[in-house]
Amino acid sequence: MATEIKAPVFPESVADGTIATWHKQPGEACSRDELLVDIETDKVVLEVVAPADGVLKEVLKGEGDTIESQEVIALFEAGAVAQPAADKPAEAAAPAAAADAEEAILSPAARRVVDENKLDVSLIKGTGKGGRITKEDALAAAAAGQQPAAAPAPAAAPAAAEPVTVSGERTEKRVPMTRLRKRVAQRLVEAQQNAAMLTTFNEVNMKPVMELRARYKDQFEKKHGSRLGFMSFFVKACVEALRRQPAVNASIDGDDIVYHGYQDIGVAVSSDRGLVVPVLRDAEFMGLAEIESTIREYGLKARDGKLSIEEMTGGTFTISNGGVFGSLLSTPILNPPQSAILGMHKIQERPMAVDGKVEILPMMYLALSYDHRLLDGKEAVTFLVTIKELLEDPARILLDI
Repeated sequence: MATEIKAPVFPESVADGTIATWHKQPGEACSRDELLVDIETDKVVLEVVAPADGVLKEVLKGEGDTIESQEVIALFEAGAVAQPAADKPAEAAAPAAAADAEEAILSPAARRVVDENKLDVSLIKGTGKGGRITKEDALAAAAAGQQPAAAPAPAAAPAAAEPVTVSGERTEKRVPMTRLRKRVAQRLVEAQQNAAMLTTFNEVNMKPVMELRARYKDQFEKKHGSRLGFMSFFVKACVEALRRQPAVNASIDGDDIVYHGYQDIGVAVSSDRGLVVPVLRDAEFMGLAEIESTIREYGLKARDGKLSIEEMTGGTFTISNGGVFGSLLSTPILNPPQSAILGMHKIQERPMAVDGKVEILPMMYLALSYDHRLLDGKEAVTFLVTIKELLEDPARILLDI
């Protein structure tokens, strides 16, 4: 008896989802808890697994289809096994096997694109799991103007079999924007339209932090099992600066200002699906080792699309590190409803005047974008100067001065 496979219960903040990838095709055998399908929402990618050992009987919602919470997306037959093809003469088995193989490597959504555009499957390179041709692969082939293979050339014209290179060929690839990226784009535009956003800059001498890190990084990693990076120093400096300037940790809710008595620091992380901001809960109580290990865990989850709604919900302040990609200076965009965001950048050696002498120092530009409706320039600049002072003399963080 077939069992209905339903979409998971979406959180209240998620209205619907989109079928991203079917990892199993109708007729394929599945083991209990084996991944069947990925469902992409505005915030996270949800996974649906097999309820028992059996066979995926029928797919009711193809890749790219929009679904609602608890909607039936497939039928599953527990206890069943995949039926092997019956033995046939060698002459008839070859074309049948080729046809079956062709079906097996196409997702339902890709099959529709192939049929609509009359594409030659043998010319499409699959990038999905096990070489499966995805919808994006089929769309790319259609956009490139791929046509079914022409009839074989006569044997008398061997030159036709040689590859032909078209000079000056310009190709385009059109792929649908992920739901996460669309949502991020929407929020960034809303931030610029709804906030009086302004950015102030400063620079920090990273030599003291770099020397401290170089001196203790081996002992730190040996004791805590995680590497000592720069982000943990910035998080601790931001926590202390937020304590001194509580307005930076506040947000606007209608006609009210909400002052938060805790520091939940969001860390912007880049992923293939778009920008995500997991949150370090109660960062004021976290040590350097816990901060580093949590950020590393978030980075791995973001890469694999495993971040949960809870891990990305909330946050009172955000840090964005464009320096890892080589950015020297930028103006970060607010993460609503937060009132400020700190932008870190590339550490670069520059000649600096120190006590009347020119020294080469590893400098980093810092950028603080803030909502001028809530924060005045004095508060924003004082906050950024506090971070600069704490990083240039890390002992201040321990001594609370």
